[in-house]
Amino acid sequence: MYLEKINQPSDIRSLRYEELDQLAAEMRKALLHKLSKNGGHFGPNFGMVEATIALHYVFNSPVDKFVFDVSHQSYCHKMLTGRKESFLSEDHFHDVSGYTNPEESEHDFFNVGHTSTSVSLACGLAKARDLKGDKENIVAVIGDGSLSGGEALEGIDFASELESNFIIIVNDNDMSIAENHGGLYKNLKELRESNGTAACNLFKAMGLDYVYLEEGNDIPKLIDTFEKVKDIDHPIVVHIHTQKGKGYKPAEEHKEDWHWCMPFDTETGKSTVSFDGEDYGQLTCDYLMGKIKKDPKVVAIVAAVPTNIGFTEDKRKEAGKQFVDVGIAEEHAIAMASGIAKNGGKPVFATHSSFMQRTYDQLSQDLCINENPATILVNTASIYGMNDVTHLGIYDIPLISNIPNMVYLAPTNKQEYFAMLDWSIEQDQYPVAIRIPCNGVISITEDVDTDYSDLNKYQIKISGSNIAILALGDFFDIGEKLAKAVLEKTGVMPTLINPRYITGLDEELLENLKKDHTIVITLEDGILDGGFGEKIARFYGPSDVKVYNYGIKKEFLDRYAIEDVLKENHLTVPQILEDVL
Repeated sequence: MYLEKINQPSDIRSLRYEELDQLAAEMRKALLHKLSKNGGHFGPNFGMVEATIALHYVFNSPVDKFVFDVSHQSYCHKMLTGRKESFLSEDHFHDVSGYTNPEESEHDFFNVGHTSTSVSLACGLAKARDLKGDKENIVAVIGDGSLSGGEALEGIDFASELESNFIIIVNDNDMSIAENHGGLYKNLKELRESNGTAACNLFKAMGLDYVYLEEGNDIPKLIDTFEKVKDIDHPIVVHIHTQKGKGYKPAEEHKEDWHWCMPFDTETGKSTVSFDGEDYGQLTCDYLMGKIKKDPKVVAIVAAVPTNIGFTEDKRKEAGKQFVDVGIAEEHAIAMASGIAKNGGKPVFATHSSFMQRTYDQLSQDLCINENPATILVNTASIYGMNDVTHLGIYDIPLISNIPNMVYLAPTNKQEYFAMLDWSIEQDQYPVAIRIPCNGVISITEDVDTDYSDLNKYQIKISGSNIAILALGDFFDIGEKLAKAVLEKTGVMPTLINPRYITGLDEELLENLKKDHTIVITLEDGILDGGFGEKIARFYGPSDVKVYNYGIKKEFLDRYAIEDVLKENHLTVPQILEDVL
């Protein structure tokens, strides 16, 4: 095997072209084995094998610096930079993350997991190089899907200002996670079909030099192209046409399904992980499809992640013009939703909590200042959500709940979630954000409220005394278990409250608790700093009521076990009991 002998990038430079092809085959075999066991980003890495080999064959990493956009196409880069055992040996599969990570290797310069950032980051490296008088190559690698993100276009627009060595590799496989959306992709198509000679050229229009390579999975041609731009003295775009998922037939034929995968059987391509029961993605899609069919004013909006609320390709086609994918452009989605609401439409925008971080200015300026009644669904906003350091969903409560005019709701079960969603779509007074539950689909048989326009009214689920438990959203389940444990331990039933509203205080209820409660416990599925519990603690500050806030401490977690995080933050029932009693 060739891969086993690669300990650093320079080791591949002694290989002949046919040996490099064999290396590519071995790398795909290693990818297939690891991803079939662990899951991960499949299509992006299978499509970038040859380009990554060629980059390391031509350039001298880490002196020459590579910045991978999103970096979910960096697995091959890791194999060639001393981390091959993490792909060859099951005992080491978890030694590396799914993204570039400077803690792993000197060949990685940034922790990158969000999209459209590589050009801007690389511009910074290039500017610092120029200020120091150094001469290394700076290479930004970005996929066509990431080009729809505003920061990517900002970076490309600025790049020509550098007037020095700067190489942007545009990996064009005619796909984002799902299909691409936006006018610039018409130009990419023109460039592909004209072999890079189309008169209309996005990159040249921004002042950049440009070369095109149709055979983006051909190692000799990639090497030749990269050799021609190495040590160039001005910014240039190298546009390569690759095949997403190349080398594995199911991934070639079903690119969207194989962008990211769960563990699977390599022979059949079928997942080996089964999910029983309901999930909120499919449930939300079914609900919105019902709304769409009944009301032409309802529109579902996503930002390149349509299946975060269950909109698979067939559902997207069924929804027609009442479904909009803006590409990787969450800021645009929020502002567009505000405009739709202003003109009498009923927009529902949904994306992951981690990606919602990009929209703060639009939530505040474009939506909430104007008080337009759009619905924002915040997905995977939970310690139970995605657990990579670049995809944490636990910062949404301080971010969203402190914007004036916003109503941020935290349902505790399926029935409450859909009641809140229905109310939000049909009301015309408030911008409303709703946390999609993330701790499984919990159903109840009792009736839930259908009108949430009387803002900040908490719901007492159990009336008791001495101790009051305010358990928000996903952590209501912990609150129920805690209430039972307190009763068993003390013989006194505590009061259990479902706050529902993250954005405001039920001052009347909180004031009444002072009469026969000495302890208030808050539970929230997010960071404590600037969160829900602190609002409660501030209310009781001048009083004799003692408040215990439970949530997640402010830190960047990475690939964590949920049980460990709960214990470290004293979020297990025995720990809370010990603290309080």
